[in-house]
Amino acid sequence: MTKDLLIEIGTEELPPLSLQDLAVAFARGVAEQLTAQGIGHGSYSTFCTPRRLAILVSGVKVRQAERVISRRGPSVSAAFDAAGQPTKAVVGFARSCGVAVESLEREESEKGTWIVFRTVEAGALTARLIPQIVELALAGLPIAKRMRWGAGDAEFVRPVHWVCLVFGDEAIPGTIMGITAGRDTFGHRFHAPGPRAVTHASRYPELLRDGGFVEPSFEQRRALITTQVAQIAEENGVVVDLPSDLLDEVTALVEWPVAFVGSFDEAFLSVPADVLIETMQKNQKYFPVRGVDGRLRASFVAICNIESKSPAEVRKGNERVLRPRFADAKFFWEQDRRRPLAGYFSELESVVFQDKLGSVADRSRRVAKLGTMIATSSAVDPLLVERAAMLAKCDLVTSLVIEFPSLQGVMGGYYAEHGGEPAVVCSAIAQQYYPRSAGGELPGTPIGLVLALADRLDLLVGVFGIGHRPTGAKDPYGLRRASIAIIRILVETPLDLDLHVLLAGAVAHFPPARLSQDTADAVFVYVLARLKGYYQEQGVSLDCVEAVIAAGGAVISQLDRRIRAVQAFRNLPASESLAAANKRISNILAKTDISFAPDTSPDPLLFTESAERQLWQSVCQLERRIAPLIRSEDFSGVLVRLAELREDVDAFFEQVMVMCEDAAVRENRLVLLMRLQALFLNVADVSLLR
Repeated sequence: MTKDLLIEIGTEELPPLSLQDLAVAFARGVAEQLTAQGIGHGSYSTFCTPRRLAILVSGVKVRQAERVISRRGPSVSAAFDAAGQPTKAVVGFARSCGVAVESLEREESEKGTWIVFRTVEAGALTARLIPQIVELALAGLPIAKRMRWGAGDAEFVRPVHWVCLVFGDEAIPGTIMGITAGRDTFGHRFHAPGPRAVTHASRYPELLRDGGFVEPSFEQRRALITTQVAQIAEENGVVVDLPSDLLDEVTALVEWPVAFVGSFDEAFLSVPADVLIETMQKNQKYFPVRGVDGRLRASFVAICNIESKSPAEVRKGNERVLRPRFADAKFFWEQDRRRPLAGYFSELESVVFQDKLGSVADRSRRVAKLGTMIATSSAVDPLLVERAAMLAKCDLVTSLVIEFPSLQGVMGGYYAEHGGEPAVVCSAIAQQYYPRSAGGELPGTPIGLVLALADRLDLLVGVFGIGHRPTGAKDPYGLRRASIAIIRILVETPLDLDLHVLLAGAVAHFPPARLSQDTADAVFVYVLARLKGYYQEQGVSLDCVEAVIAAGGAVISQLDRRIRAVQAFRNLPASESLAAANKRISNILAKTDISFAPDTSPDPLLFTESAERQLWQSVCQLERRIAPLIRSEDFSGVLVRLAELREDVDAFFEQVMVMCEDAAVRENRLVLLMRLQALFLNVADVSLLR
């Protein structure tokens, strides 16, 4: 027999940014505990609002499954004497199990025959186990800091006010977090504040929606907000910005969303739109409004948590709160522009970037030097790169960026433009932090690309060089993000630059002996390791990446072309056979102490088998044919040509004994294999393909 199970934890307002994670973790924890307890169940639905976490599980068994309990006793040889009579050992074992010796069974194993006791234990009633299951699920939630309330010992992310446990149509007695469980839930704090009895677990969602003024489903609440905002946009002929992260946060702040339009003084539009948008989104959780031309309008859309009888008053209240925030932003904007952006550089001298790495001004000088080096090799004006680098961090000490740190770079671009700096310098300053996320937009100008690249390289080299390397989940300097940004800039732009050269240049601009000697090599290895994750997200097989990395190379854009070629090579009929052959070659060469120069050739006079003569002839021909392909970096073409070797390689290993007794013949064959392997290593070590 099965029933639906409802578990609801009612709390004070939960942190909105972690609400979804808490709800998912809670539901998963309950489901895992049911399974661990041997309680069969069907699918489950997750519910969460600012004041509750809930799960509705369908088809839950009313009783645990029966369990077979088995205990092993003494071996048969120790349990019975020569006359077949039970010994004290087996008699004592039977007594401890509460049965006669005759009721015990025998079990065969690799180590002999043993006496065992088996019995079937009836499963406990599910209702009796639910309180413990809930406590364990709550204890396993990802809560960074728990709080206590009242006189009890319970700890949770927020104080718990009620617990609703309903199994089918029955309330489950018990105590959770010091609260006595019952069948009552509670509706909206203002519209339906009283208790609402859940007569059946399956009716929980509708009970809250119908008269409770609570939409318990996060997804449906989010959809309601989206629909209401879309309707407002259509009615007013505007476009409303709905960034996903803000939409999630607003959804987590309300139980009964009601969208409305507010406005503000058009005089504030003289402030850059980025500042106004940041104020609306971060401080007030409002959605900015644009015209069809994309320009910001003097209005916003907000989400209220009640159906007010005086919506005009609600709108006025929200407009009144926004006004002083915009006034502050306008004041900061006007104050910051009283001096040119370069005038703030002297203040960076006293802003410490890191104790061992100096001030932000020191860092700006290093980035400027590295940027000019990169610019020189990338056909970019080094003077403009240097100017952009020296101005790039100046906005960090401006009032607006101190108030809104996420606008760093953005405001620098505005202030540089106001000061008459070249347009390419202004855009580079604004783009220096691109990409801001793993899949974010890359800098759109050559100077912006160089500046963003130099900035990340200096960060990685500096932090690695003083020993603050990422460990486990700890990465306070964002070095993983910096590495992925470097990879994306070099691959997706692309910039055909040697990473070894870039890192050596970055190291050279630090004071002597400031960094550890292995800094450049350590950073190089670290960045290459990030390549694996970068390509896995694109569906590229991990072994393709490993095969290319193993073959060497430091021009990341070239590594990308080789990885793509190897991925295509895997689809060729000959790839599996050639990968196996290369693996065999690698094993053979690894076992010999003899080393050969790359240009060493085998002596045709020492060939004794037709298969080795044929293979050497094919290798010589392919070396000539693929040379121009390698120069033009047509790595797919190289591997297609090398696939032609399949029959000759198979014949060689079928007919030729490489490690023969004749030392001269053996070494000659090893040289042939070395030259064969070298052909593939121009692209990848295909022996690593699985």
